[in-house]
Amino acid sequence: MSRELSRRDVLRSSVATITALGAMSIPHWAFPAMAEGEELVEFVDYPDGWVTVRDPTRRFLDLREIDGAYTPDDKFFTTQHYGHPHVEVDRFRLQVTGLVNNREELSLDDIRHLGERELVAGFECSGNTRRAMQGLVSNARWTGVPLQKVLSAVGVEKEAREVVFFGADRGKEKVKFRASIYEVEQQYGRSISLDQAMDPAPFLATSMNGSPLTVHQGFPLRLIMPGWYGAPNVKWLTNIHLQSEPYLGKFQARWYRTLRSEVIGGELKWKETAITRMRLKSVIARITRQGNVCKVLGFALNDGTPLKSVEVRVDEDSWQAAKIEPSESKYGWKLFNYEWKNPTQGEHTIVSRVTDVNGEIQPEAHELINKKTFLEDNSQHPRKVRVSYKGE
Repeated sequence: MSRELSRRDVLRSSVATITALGAMSIPHWAFPAMAEGEELVEFVDYPDGWVTVRDPTRRFLDLREIDGAYTPDDKFFTTQHYGHPHVEVDRFRLQVTGLVNNREELSLDDIRHLGERELVAGFECSGNTRRAMQGLVSNARWTGVPLQKVLSAVGVEKEAREVVFFGADRGKEKVKFRASIYEVEQQYGRSISLDQAMDPAPFLATSMNGSPLTVHQGFPLRLIMPGWYGAPNVKWLTNIHLQSEPYLGKFQARWYRTLRSEVIGGELKWKETAITRMRLKSVIARITRQGNVCKVLGFALNDGTPLKSVEVRVDEDSWQAAKIEPSESKYGWKLFNYEWKNPTQGEHTIVSRVTDVNGEIQPEAHELINKKTFLEDNSQHPRKVRVSYKGE
């Protein structure tokens, strides 16, 4: 089990991570390594006993360990509903079924031969909130094949409208229909429209950060929906099925939903929407101090819409511009840093907000009062820190 990290733990982890990722020729700006005499500023808002490993199926990323563009494989967050299925790679076949011209069973080599490329993409769980200390988020460099190539290879019938993705993970579920309850075995499944599937972005990944997928990340094959929340990124992908009608499986139609109020036709109405594209968000991850200057480090993540700015505010002072990394990645997280000069001794509140090129601003918590479910919480997250000077 992971424990809350000491300052020495975080520094040691940062050095090890930089060493491990060095061979990957990272093309991005990275969080600067801590200099001699530089020390971590203590966050005081972590709950007592906060750990990164919650149980065998859930792992959180400790944001204080972020030190570069890519999350190491053994730190990448993970959560799932039916455990970790074992898939034998030699016997693995991706079934492509339904309204296709040619039903196929594709090996990993068959998929790779369609033309591999790389994709940098980060995502968060739709339930990633301040309750989770924003730890259900990560970013990686994926290797694989655009979904579009697979669908083009098999041919799509004109009646097809929906593309369903099933994972190898499965479990018993109780389905209620009026007065009856039926217990059935279900695979984890999510769907997208055919138009979305034929976009160049959806991606079938076989590798992460230059190595085969880990079992936690869906070995040997998973779907990546760039710019979307984690739920649609189906792991342990075994079957792609094309059909004409909407897919209404539990994790599509009933589990991952957001309930919001909206004024329609002059009346307040309640709408349920599916969890799809990520909403604009930024989070402060780590603060270090050297002398009388603190370095505030964090990330911004959204659906791929270009960003205009990230700003930081200390206590009730005015918003100040932060520096965003010069990354060319559309769907990866964007790291930012801000110099907080001459902080006074004691506790402070520090928060970030991000604005995209369309003028959308990351909301404050009170601006989401029309949302009843906890999913898709992209509100600003004020962090509590304590600045201390030796001898004071």
